[in-house]
Amino acid sequence: MRVFRAPLSRLPRAVRVALVCLPGLAAVTALVLWAAGADRTQSGPGRPATARTPAGHRADRPAIVPREHWLGDAAYTRPPTRYADRVLAVFVHHTDSPNDYDCADVPRIIRDMYVGQAGGRQWDDIGYNFLVDRCGTIYEGRAGGVERPVVGAHTQGFNVGTTGIAAIGTFTAGVPVPQAMIDAIAAVAAWKLGLGDIDPRLPVQLVSTNSMSRYQAGTPATFAAVAGHADGYYTACPGEALTARLPEIRERAAHLQGRR
Repeated sequence: MRVFRAPLSRLPRAVRVALVCLPGLAAVTALVLWAAGADRTQSGPGRPATARTPAGHRADRPAIVPREHWLGDAAYTRPPTRYADRVLAVFVHHTDSPNDYDCADVPRIIRDMYVGQAGGRQWDDIGYNFLVDRCGTIYEGRAGGVERPVVGAHTQGFNVGTTGIAAIGTFTAGVPVPQAMIDAIAAVAAWKLGLGDIDPRLPVQLVSTNSMSRYQAGTPATFAAVAGHADGYYTACPGEALTARLPEIRERAAHLQGRR
């Protein structure tokens, strides 16, 4: 069952019919989020503060399979990568796809997802920064460098200064979420947030860049540093089962950062 946190009557009809979890799918009338001015990096209050490199709570970089492993010869011409100043928060997603896959087939699954988004929908790239399979393998998604604050297309209104991590599968109520997947999401979150000394358990403030999110453009909003897609956008993603595991992911990520 989908649970929405604001009246759907406030949304345009085209948006209401597109409430699914694939990245940025709300913009049925604008398939490329950045093309019409959506979620552009700003010089005003919507842009994260100038990056600092704290010496504090860092986590080890987990093993990440590079995008070349799944991309093959399916690459599309794309515009230059956009970057924020730093990563302030992580948004967790599910891909709303079957769960009974063989992990050896995941490169093909991601490639098909990429072809659908960058090819069929003509997005600038796959929307997610990282994808995690049920075996706990972490894949690089969007191009631009895993260590850099790449602006994705995963949480409309809050792509700038955040990282999108997608769990491959569908995790609605009652669906088991593999522990290996939980641990892998926590490892990515700990590492990316640790680069900015962000505690995964604490709130952070972001500024909406797009009024199709839960917040009008320019509106400050407070999120957990590890949040679910539904916290920023009108969707049931990442599913009730995975949403219920977010507190565990936050605690695990904080532990990996060496926090008590």
